[in-house]
Amino acid sequence: MTHPLSRRSALLGAAAVAGLAAWERPAEAAGAAGAGGAAAFDAARERWVSLLAGGSYDPAYLEKTRAVEGSANAVLRKMNPVAGRPSLWPDLPLDDPRTGNFNRAYNRMRALALGWATPGTSMHRDPRVAETAAGALDFLYEHAYREGLDRRGSNWYWWEIGVPRALTDTCALLYDGLPQDRLRRWLRPLRHWCPDPERRVSHPGVVETGANRASKAMAVAMRGLLTHDARLVRRARNAVSDLLRRTGGPGDGFYRDGSFIQHDVYPYNGSYGVDYLESVAKLIAMLARSPWEIRRIGNVYDIVDRSFMPFIFDGLMMDCVRGRQISVQGHRDYHSGQKAVEAILTLLEAAPERHARRWGPLVKGWLTRNRAVPYDTVAPLAGIARAEALLADPSVPVGPRMTGTYVFADMDRVVHRRPTWAYAIAMSSERIGAAEAMNQENLHGWYTGDGMTYLYTGGDLTHWNDDLWPTIDPYRLPGTTVDTRGRADLPHGKRRLPPTPWAGGVALDGEYGVAAMKLIADGSSLRARKAWFLLDDAVIALGAGITASDGRRVETVVENRNTHGAHPPLTRGDGWIHLDGVAGYALLDGAEAKVVRERRTGRWRDIDTGATTGGDTTPVSRHYTTIIVDHGVDPRRSRYAYAVLPDASATQTAAYAGRVKVLANNRTVQAVSRDDLIAAVFWRAGSVETAHGRLTADGPCTLLARRDGHRVRLAVSDPSRTADEVRIRLPWPVKSVKEADRGVRRSKRAVKVEVGGSRGHARTAVVRV
Repeated sequence: MTHPLSRRSALLGAAAVAGLAAWERPAEAAGAAGAGGAAAFDAARERWVSLLAGGSYDPAYLEKTRAVEGSANAVLRKMNPVAGRPSLWPDLPLDDPRTGNFNRAYNRMRALALGWATPGTSMHRDPRVAETAAGALDFLYEHAYREGLDRRGSNWYWWEIGVPRALTDTCALLYDGLPQDRLRRWLRPLRHWCPDPERRVSHPGVVETGANRASKAMAVAMRGLLTHDARLVRRARNAVSDLLRRTGGPGDGFYRDGSFIQHDVYPYNGSYGVDYLESVAKLIAMLARSPWEIRRIGNVYDIVDRSFMPFIFDGLMMDCVRGRQISVQGHRDYHSGQKAVEAILTLLEAAPERHARRWGPLVKGWLTRNRAVPYDTVAPLAGIARAEALLADPSVPVGPRMTGTYVFADMDRVVHRRPTWAYAIAMSSERIGAAEAMNQENLHGWYTGDGMTYLYTGGDLTHWNDDLWPTIDPYRLPGTTVDTRGRADLPHGKRRLPPTPWAGGVALDGEYGVAAMKLIADGSSLRARKAWFLLDDAVIALGAGITASDGRRVETVVENRNTHGAHPPLTRGDGWIHLDGVAGYALLDGAEAKVVRERRTGRWRDIDTGATTGGDTTPVSRHYTTIIVDHGVDPRRSRYAYAVLPDASATQTAAYAGRVKVLANNRTVQAVSRDDLIAAVFWRAGSVETAHGRLTADGPCTLLARRDGHRVRLAVSDPSRTADEVRIRLPWPVKSVKEADRGVRRSKRAVKVEVGGSRGHARTAVVRV
């Protein structure tokens, strides 16, 4: 390997060192070695490096090692410092921080450092590469990131999180090849820009939460380890320990039901939440067996179970909780999933038995089934080694997919998981934002929180990540009812909270669920009541009261499926449609559905023009099959009823309409029944006739009732959060309440359920009838 390193080092040194004053060790670090001395700092730092670069060379990972080396070589090859011009690379001029180029520059330095520190690369611990890197860091300190520079309206995140994380990683990876006096100089700006994980320097008064605090804690901890300052490490540890406490809301943090909110009103388990989990898991591993060990970590295991496991399907992170990151070309569902898997594998090493016994088979199942996007194409070397060890462990079986129905009342999300498929619903309300657009990302995410549905099947693990977001028709997202007007790009920071409290649902026995939301469209007179009934083999979708008066057509989108490079076979019958390899769709009210099959072309740049995330302008094309119920222009109390039958055959689809009965579909009640199950949404007090008698509720609620002989299992919630108590009269007279949550009691021959203060969460009971 040959590089013109000596010339570059000389240029870098001449450009950067001039004018740099010697820097004395800060007073805060004096006598900071503390318990364990320097060895404790070095051991923790080396653990961090092993998490990033692996501990030793293994020829089994030659391809991944070459990829790391290739990225590092590209950084070196393109480096071309020119005297008098503030840039290390011609495509990243550093004269205007608003471009974000300085943040990109430090990310490139991290890639170079990773190549240097990774065993098996041709540049591993090459002193010439370390010398070039040191010169580059001098240059960046002088021209891009130091204490006295003016942000000039650039993104605070780059200054306080992006660069600190990349810079501390770079210094840790290159540590043994760097002059220590210069390392301290490069880290000096962090005393100004990232001094405390809990503070936001650029916006005084803002207290950091969630992923931002965890990321800052990583940077502060690493600076402490690199400069042997125990107080910084303790500060980071304490900030993370506080994060592990659940919040009661409103606002950012983890909730008891598994919800995770960032930016006050947005569900973000799959983006900011994953960043949080990754940082916390690595901090726990890095500081283990050190004087600063994070001991209060019990909640992190429960957080994994409640907040992450339900959203991972064969290693993919569901897009319904990835927020605006769905529009970022370099962050697909498998990237987020990989980070979550890596964090879980890191935690697994020390997890309590009750967690490890479940996690090991689950993760092994994900890694085994998902060969569409193999883990080793996106994971770091250390993560791959842990994954390979798990796969090779004969004592850990390949676990099946999780099953269950999960209602996240605190973030308006519902997930229904069956053995071969999963279905998620994204809603919004006066509590939860419909879609976040920030930093010019997610420009066409208008309807992603308006009842959009996400179907995952084991037969196609690339549907959501194969260039879907730039090519799908953003006006026809599955599950939504939309006014077909044209829309402008979502503006930066716009926060839309629909003016209704109605969004949520209820689950029963981990096998059945109900979800419902009142749609109040943005910038339109469109109103609708939307409900989903989640069964063991199907999802029944009902819509009622669909009304608009703007002179435009209104549509409900049953499905909009990315079928990649071709249109698969499609079969139609009387009231049903079957899309080969995906699902069957049965119309339950005799309505006609329109099928559109088209090849669509788009660019990632169309939906993300962000300074550091913006997509490229290369056109990409995909084939789509779209199924639509057309409500016409200015509908008046229109409705729809259809069933989604994942993995069903055409024969099963044709026969399904006889399997379920729609009991009601109006603005007061939406309800279905099948066999021994009744599921209903009461938008207000009302009743519905069933095969067994009348079901009545005297207030708003969602409910599931399943009869087994003389027992009925009952689950009730109030997604509107407006009632104090709901009285429910079942089709069968109630004799007694055998088992019940607090606030459920018998009232004459009915059941009274206290829902006030429940924040939309369920109350369950077993009653004798």
